[in-house]
Amino acid sequence: MAGQWETLGEAEGIEAYVHRPVGEVRGAVVICSELYGVNTYVRDTCAELAAAGYVALAPDYYWRNARRTALGYSAEEREDGLGLMRALDRDELVADASAALAAARAEAGERGVAFLGLSMGGHIAVRAATELRFELAAVFYPGWLLNSGFPLVGPVPPLETSDRIAAGGAFLLGFRGELDHIIPAEEWEQAEQRLTEAKVPHELVTYPGARHGFACSDRPADYDPQAGADAWRKVYGALASHL
Repeated sequence: MAGQWETLGEAEGIEAYVHRPVGEVRGAVVICSELYGVNTYVRDTCAELAAAGYVALAPDYYWRNARRTALGYSAEEREDGLGLMRALDRDELVADASAALAAARAEAGERGVAFLGLSMGGHIAVRAATELRFELAAVFYPGWLLNSGFPLVGPVPPLETSDRIAAGGAFLLGFRGELDHIIPAEEWEQAEQRLTEAKVPHELVTYPGARHGFACSDRPADYDPQAGADAWRKVYGALASHL
């Protein structure tokens, strides 16, 4: 079955790219994209999750300013993505995540829901875990967990309220490359401390020698196939355990 764009809720509102499995549904995964939008890499990720039995939904978080954004990884397109990211509002993101969660719950049946976030989307997934109830947040190189700087973060970064993640019940699985220029080691250590203090069930992994974006095969300068494969193995294990 091919993926397709579908409206979540009201007409003219937020859309998501949805890919359903052919056979048994093992749960649903909301994929929160990098700043490049729902591009080929994200759609391919949806297809891979659907092949494994999960309904995959990738919301278009930019929909208020640009519909169905799908950028490549050139410097120019990165600047376009940064412009769209700077326009995102924290409260609107939570509302959009809530709409995506409702759609995912309907698709999952009696199984659970995970949020899977990539870079900017990792931040969105963690933010969603502070406001919404779902089973798993799996995040690749998530930014701004403990520092602000963009309107989407707001005055209170998500891990400042880690107790809300604990209350929501999500297991948090996070990945970072040792050479990540956005997430320094000190911040990752602080994230570990905050999650532990708040009694959030979690696992944070750092891959030696890996860069930001290490799991994306469409970014050859950053791609680390060994680290990416291990991270995805852990993701599928977590999906099987928590959904």
